[in-house]
Amino acid sequence: MSNTPKILVVDDEEDLCEILRFNLESEGYIVSTANSAEEAMKLNIIDYDLILLDVMMGEISGFKMAKILKQNPQTASIPIIFTTAKDTENDIITGLTIGADDYISKPFSLREVCLRVNAVLRRISHRNQTGATSTNDILTYKELVLNTSKKSLFINNEQIDLTKKEFEILYLLLNNRGRLFTREEILDRVWRDEAIVTTRTIDVNITRLRKKLKEYGSNITARSGFGYRFED
Repeated sequence: MSNTPKILVVDDEEDLCEILRFNLESEGYIVSTANSAEEAMKLNIIDYDLILLDVMMGEISGFKMAKILKQNPQTASIPIIFTTAKDTENDIITGLTIGADDYISKPFSLREVCLRVNAVLRRISHRNQTGATSTNDILTYKELVLNTSKKSLFINNEQIDLTKKEFEILYLLLNNRGRLFTREEILDRVWRDEAIVTTRTIDVNITRLRKKLKEYGSNITARSGFGYRFED
């Protein structure tokens, strides 16, 4: 993170953008604004240390923009704070499962925004200094959201129950998308030093996992005689 954090404010209310810019700059930040997700995506997003992102915008909503950023390894670690006039539980869950660091409901006080921004930036800075991951432990693929810290899986905002081994297999394949893992490699990484486990066990777990992944089950492909991978 740069010595002076750079913040991108994305909101279709121009007046609100300018008010937020003024107040955040008064806190010592460098601030840019965009009045749509389309405008924001034309900027060099990787230059920013935090994005303050409105949910309800035009063709590309804040949720959709956040998903695009989280799927790109170059921008996945940039913290996002959603701002929205909608504060239903489903909207909050959607934002957090996408990988948002915080969620502020409108109308909000400018002091609250500054405090939330300060808190997220402090948390990210501490996490980076201690060597922890800066990606919020979220892996996404389209509408599939895997939270590695909470050990949860959401597909189309619906939570899917996985066993520990199913979760670890999915994490291994999704985190290394496109890479082919032999059954022996999967055994070594997922079952490690556990007593006698056969490669047939992997096939059984993969079959169950594919069913639970619904439309994404077909993304886990097998190469006869070799192993499995998660591919587009």
